[in-house]
Amino acid sequence: MSVYVDNLRDYGWHRGPSCHLIADSVDELMEFAVSIGLRREWFQPKSSPHFDLTAAGRKVAVEHGAIEISQRDLVKKLREIRAKAVQSRIDIRF
Repeated sequence: MSVYVDNLRDYGWHRGPSCHLIADSVDELMEFAVSIGLRREWFQPKSSPHFDLTAAGRKVAVEHGAIEISQRDLVKKLREIRAKAVQSRIDIRF
């Protein structure tokens, strides 16, 4: 099990460039997020479970072991996670 962050990108968010924090499972994502000080209400369950991170949040995540990946690799990883969920008949969408 692992936790990942993609590259910072300007999505027009008022806090500046941001990225996504994902993990191989929702449980692992939540555990990691709480451990680095993210609030549970910041969880983004729609489409693909993730947290949005600012540049500072990304730095903290990487310092705590998040694996840096490109946005392209993030999309691949999300597809893998969804495929595993389907195979195990667990719906990770809420």
